[in-house]
Order: sequence, then C-alpha cells, then structure tokens
Amino acid sequence: MATTARMLTEEPILLTGTNAGIATLTLNRPRQYNALSEDMLVALQSALNDIAGDKTVRVVIIAANGKAFCAGHDLKEMRSSEDRAYHQALFDRCGTMMKTINQLPQPVIARVQGIATAAGCQLVAQCDLAVAADSARFAVSGINVGLFCSTPAVPLSRNMHRKQAMQMLLTGDFIDAQTAKQFGLVNEVTSPEELDEAVMSLAQKITGKSPLAVGLGKKMFYRQANMDLSAAYQFAGERMTCNMDSDDAREGIDAFIEKRKPVWTGR
Repeated sequence: MATTARMLTEEPILLTGTNAGIATLTLNRPRQYNALSEDMLVALQSALNDIAGDKTVRVVIIAANGKAFCAGHDLKEMRSSEDRAYHQALFDRCGTMMKTINQLPQPVIARVQGIATAAGCQLVAQCDLAVAADSARFAVSGINVGLFCSTPAVPLSRNMHRKQAMQMLLTGDFIDAQTAKQFGLVNEVTSPEELDEAVMSLAQKITGKSPLAVGLGKKMFYRQANMDLSAAYQFAGERMTCNMDSDDAREGIDAFIEKRKPVWTGR
C-alpha cells in the first residue's frame, strides 16, 4: 500500500505499509502529539476504506511516531471556529472513522508506545486489541478543559467496567499501562524494547487463522454483544452453521484429524 498523499506538511501525516498480510498505519504528527486533526481523520478514513476491500490484508496495526500515541483532537483547530456545524461535522467525521475500525473485516491492533488521551484513548478503546508499552499512560482528559469526553465514552463504556470508565471520564486522571490492562482497555503490557515484537507476535497469530472465520467472528462478536441472551445464542448458532458450511472449516477439521497444517482459502 502506498504512502498517503501529503496533507498540510512536507511529511506525510499518516504512513502506511503492508507486509505479509499485516497493514500498519502510523500516525506521523509527533510534534503535535499525533493529534487527530481534520486531515489526519481524512487520511485514516481513506486508508481504512482501502483496507476494507483488500483481501490480502489480514490484520491492521495502528501505531504512532514520537513520544505520544495520540493526544486526541487538535484543540487549536477546534477553537479556530465558533461554528456549531463545523464542530458537529468534525465529531461526525471522527465517529465515522471509529465505526469503520469496528466494521472492518480485519482485526485492528493498537500499538501504544506513549500517552493516549481523549480521542486518542478512544482510538485505543475502539481497536479490537491493544498492546501497550509499560511507559504508556491513558486518560480521557476533556473534563479538565470543560469538555466531557462524550464520544470517547462510547468505546470506553463498552470495553471497561462502567464505574472505572466513569471515574476516568469525570476526573480526567491518567492511568498507567498495568491499570489499563486491569480495566480491560489493553490486552498486553510489555517493555518499550519488546513492544514491536509483542504486537507482531499477536498479529501473526491471527494471520495464521482462517480469514473467513476471523472476519465472520469479528462481525458476530460485536453484533451479539447488544442482544439479549436468547437472541445472541440464536444468532451465534446461525453464524456457526454458516461457518461450518465453509471450505475453510472443512479443511481445518480435516487437517486437525489428519495431524497436518491447514491450507486456508478464505472460502
């Protein structure tokens, strides 16, 4: 995948690349703490749209350059206009990008090397999986400037216990990486030196599975989460039946019985 077009600066604000079925999107505004400017949101949306239709991509990693993972929205840009319609369009654009992560057939892993605040913390929560360096810190700090982080509250309340999410939202306090793991915000915590290895190991485990099963499973997981128990079981049973009728499931079971490595076709 080619590097995205330049936006406002000489350097691309989003770097993209694919290797062995793993696409990496790297936020590249280190001096602005990788804030989600309008142009960054547009670049992310474009890259995610391309990935959604690319069957060669099996896993997506969202990473960042510099000391910060993402400091949230660009506050200077937000204050450049008093127009309510402008702010609504900005938050709608961000919400659409976050929903695209959820709707991608490929799992998305956040690689968190530094602070993730406000919409940056939202981005971590919205990813399917997250691996953080032990030096990373997390906060939804809008409350400190008189702005309750309502949009970050959406994925936080779906990933963490509500009281823990509410405490973060009401206080704006930072939590460290180990606390983020305890709260359910990240999956793994490692040293900064081992972060890349841990992220890649997780990604490669997923690329070794059936792409059909992974894509079907991700969609099923999020859809059933909002159903009552009976509806969830009915829907899950239908999905398992559909999965069982696939070539990949037949191949996987035969390979298990025959004690050999399966060959996935994605069908």
